[in-house]
Amino acid sequence: MAYAGTIPLSARPDALARLKRLRRLAWLIDGVFKLPGTRFRFGLNSLVGLVPVGGDAVLGALSLYIIYEAAQLGVPGPQLARMFGNVALEVVGGSVPVLGDVFDMALKANLRNLAIIEQHVGPL
Repeated sequence: MAYAGTIPLSARPDALARLKRLRRLAWLIDGVFKLPGTRFRFGLNSLVGLVPVGGDAVLGALSLYIIYEAAQLGVPGPQLARMFGNVALEVVGGSVPVLGDVFDMALKANLRNLAIIEQHVGPL
């Protein structure tokens, strides 16, 4: 069997399904809700992050899942490292009471990581 990185993503039947799943998950975590009267969006990260320590841990695990899927799609190591940095910054910054929740709303690490994946994958 050929190494998955050598097969064009457009020829891999799982690639499109994975990318769709990651788009839904990143959007749910970082941008599903809109603040009325503004263009500002936030997601479950902002709500679940209100739970001290546990909320950030759960969302950090979901963010790591996105990185795992990115690796399965063949995203190169330097981009994966950048994605880990985004998640680490969000988890550490989000753990600060009150200000951390505002930080999470602004950073949107999962949508940033999705953009890295889409840049690698290209149009499918």
